[in-house]
Amino acid sequence: MDIPKDRFYTKTHEWAFPEGDTVLVGITDYAQDALGDVVYVELPEVGRAVEAGEAIAVVESVKTASDIYAPVAGEVVEVNLALEKNPELINQDPYGEGWIFRLRPRDMGDLDGLLDAAGYQEALEAGA
Repeated sequence: MDIPKDRFYTKTHEWAFPEGDTVLVGITDYAQDALGDVVYVELPEVGRAVEAGEAIAVVESVKTASDIYAPVAGEVVEVNLALEKNPELINQDPYGEGWIFRLRPRDMGDLDGLLDAAGYQEALEAGA
């Protein structure tokens, strides 16, 4: 299973990749594999203010629907419109073209409260 070391992770299987004063967010390889074939993504509204841990988007697969949570508090500044026509990008490239939204965090320091790659691996092994 692929767990890039250049980003932060949540126990709910989101990843957060800092870029400048924003954070790119998607779901992990583990999460997309558990969901199965993604068929629809409900994207958040640009401009929406969110709290850390707030349900912000929904990913639907042939098996189930799953909420996607904001890893840190902030404002949604961009969404991946390509997912509207190609939701399968989440399965094909969860850490790249399958990103879901971009946040401008209230405090970039909040990322320090998330898991690093090793911590996420440990959480998976513990049954998170």
